[in-house]
Amino acid sequence: MQIKTTDEILDNISAQAVIVFVVNKNFSHAWIKHKKALEALNFKGESEEAALLAEDGYIYIGCENLEADELRIAAAKAVKTLRQTSYKSAKIGSYIEKDGVISIGALIEGFILGSYEFTKYKSKTEPFNLEEIIVSTQSYSQNAISLEKMRYAKNNALIIANAANWAKEIVNTAPYDYTPVQMAGDAQKLASMDGVTCKVFDEKFLEEQKMGAFLAVNRASVHPPRLIHLTYMPKNPKKRVVFVGKGLTYDSGGLSLKPSDYMITMKADKSGGAAVMAILKGAAELKLPFEIHAIVGAAENMIGGNAYKPDDVLTAKNGKTIEVRNTDAEGRLVLADCLCYAQELKPDILIDMATLTGACVVALGEYTTGVMGYNDKLKHELYRAATQSGELVNALSFNRYLKKLLKSAVADISNISSSRYGGAITAALFLDNFIEEPYKDKWLHLDIAGPAYTEKEWGYNQSGASGAGVRMNLYWLINQKGDE
Repeated sequence: MQIKTTDEILDNISAQAVIVFVVNKNFSHAWIKHKKALEALNFKGESEEAALLAEDGYIYIGCENLEADELRIAAAKAVKTLRQTSYKSAKIGSYIEKDGVISIGALIEGFILGSYEFTKYKSKTEPFNLEEIIVSTQSYSQNAISLEKMRYAKNNALIIANAANWAKEIVNTAPYDYTPVQMAGDAQKLASMDGVTCKVFDEKFLEEQKMGAFLAVNRASVHPPRLIHLTYMPKNPKKRVVFVGKGLTYDSGGLSLKPSDYMITMKADKSGGAAVMAILKGAAELKLPFEIHAIVGAAENMIGGNAYKPDDVLTAKNGKTIEVRNTDAEGRLVLADCLCYAQELKPDILIDMATLTGACVVALGEYTTGVMGYNDKLKHELYRAATQSGELVNALSFNRYLKKLLKSAVADISNISSSRYGGAITAALFLDNFIEEPYKDKWLHLDIAGPAYTEKEWGYNQSGASGAGVRMNLYWLINQKGDE
């Protein structure tokens, strides 16, 4: 499906269908041609409500307001409604409240995010006939936008939304097909992009680097682990940003085996790794002026005679020893070694992303990312970017008392807390043990366990992977560009 832009007025554009948003239940706007029909259908214009008048080729979508994320949701609903038809083309005017670039960008993101389908394992699929959506600069309000700005917004929106959809495809792929080696292969394909290089390291390198925590997690898998290091290097970069992602292509829980119901969806434990690769992909396509690294610890946590065990003591890359009290707290072990590796790059900003804890889902719900770290300014910047992108985030605060719960009688630190409470925070505090002092104020931890994968649709997200973290971090990087 293509998105086209034009400065022609809506009535002069040739298309089989017309998409009209009913904003704030206002039925008096000139673009609304079927008020009586909508009344007969009991269409109220509420958010995510749709009415298809097929004979005239009109699709009406309820839209609570003109805020960016409401536009994304309405656009995705329009695409979902069009999927039921044979229309090949549709047109829509601009819906702008304040910033036209943000509004148009959100609209186009909604179309692309809403059009995503995961069909890899379907023997039969329903055809999606829609080939193009044409967006006019003609505005719903007096706030107009130039065609030049619309095209700029469209370019950014396509890159950002397609990066999120690219991550979704990785996360949705079954673990039998998506091993650490396959993840490394997808990373290497990105090296064909301008300014992007990729290094892939095997278990011998991990042994040389004394990454005992990472190696232990993968020990019982028949698939070897991979440390993936992607780099985007523009000319004269203004800042070095390093993203670290948890890439557990499958997590059985290890010997601390998950209940069978909890193993379903564990293909999503690679969401952090997929996200950081997608962020780098998007940043390269946006040609952002920052040196960006994406580090992924790709592994499988399985069971077997040589699996790592509760009571084992592991030694991480930085020399710290870790008492294993639960092998299902494995992501933090992989991240510990990857974070040590990442700091050797001397980052200006260090962000890790992981589906790390069920406790974060309990605390914040399925749709919200937990943000943790020491730097309030950095957290605020990310919160602002997340709001612009439509992703939901909330901060969870560190405290000295929770930190004490990670003490071990036999090693430097335990891999789980001695209390069942505050698990998202104690997991982040575990990682804090592997952040060197010069980087503590440059580090953020994002627990995406809630929004990364849900088995029901929500907003413009389909059932399955959502690409959590991709869009907010690309918005954050764009904001950093503007702040320079």
